[in-house]
Parts: sequence; C-alpha cells; structure tokens
Amino acid sequence: MTTPLTLTPGRGPDGAAVLKVVGEIDMSNTDALVTALDGIAGKLVLDLTACEYLDSAGLSVLFAHASRIEVVTSSLLAPVMKYSGLADVVAVRSVEDPPHP
Repeated sequence: MTTPLTLTPGRGPDGAAVLKVVGEIDMSNTDALVTALDGIAGKLVLDLTACEYLDSAGLSVLFAHASRIEVVTSSLLAPVMKYSGLADVVAVRSVEDPPHP
C-alpha cells in the first residue's frame, strides 16, 4: 500500500521553482517524488514544511538531487536533515529561519 503523498509544483514569490510536499515520504512512494523532481528543470526549493515523515528511501532521493535543491523544513524534520548529513550538502532552512537574501 502506498503512503499518502501530495506533490505540488509551483513558484515562490521570487519566481524560483518550488515543489511542495504534503504527507509522508517512504519507500512506497519515492518513485512519485523522483518523477516530480525530474519533471522540474534546474534549481528548486523543496518545501517539506508539511511533510510528516521521511525515511531513508526518501533521504536517498534527496541526496541524489542534492546538487540542485534547497530544502525548507519544519522543526520536526530539521534534526533528520542534520543527522543524516543532508544539511552538509544542501542548503536547509527551517520555517523559523528567515529566507536567504
């Protein structure tokens, strides 16, 4: 059974490509995440503020796209970004952080 996941592409206020993730990312739905990420050319902001769960399969997808993503996360997933090492290779900011200039 696939875990509920909604992926919505869009644009941020600055015109940057954004992919909003709602739900849970696990091995049952990483193919949908890969398809969505591959469908957006160039740099993009991955908005995980409404993502409630991210397993190692999801982290593997993010690492594979590290060269072109910036991650915005909630305080729930911020420790996952740090301890997985993802924060060492991509820009990660929490919703509590101010936007980058």
